[in-house]
Amino acid sequence: MPPGPPTVADLRKAGIITSQEVVAAIDLYLRDPAAGPYRFASGHSIDIAALVNATPAFGAVDRSGPQEKAFRTVLAAAVMSAHPTAS
Repeated sequence: MPPGPPTVADLRKAGIITSQEVVAAIDLYLRDPAAGPYRFASGHSIDIAALVNATPAFGAVDRSGPQEKAFRTVLAAAVMSAHPTAS
């Protein structure tokens, strides 16, 4: 892994976090944005709601209807580049 705190993508590439876990984290957020941080089996966690609130790009993407796929794509990119916290 590169020096510095790893991103979700780094942990995914290293096999520490699975693709299924990333999808589950995104699905949980989409079902309930107030659910709180998602905890991966590795012990890492990510607060997707905080990530969305801190990223201006999310204000430009509609979250429902035909634009839901675009929102999910932007969300997945943000999650993969985020630095999860380790426990």
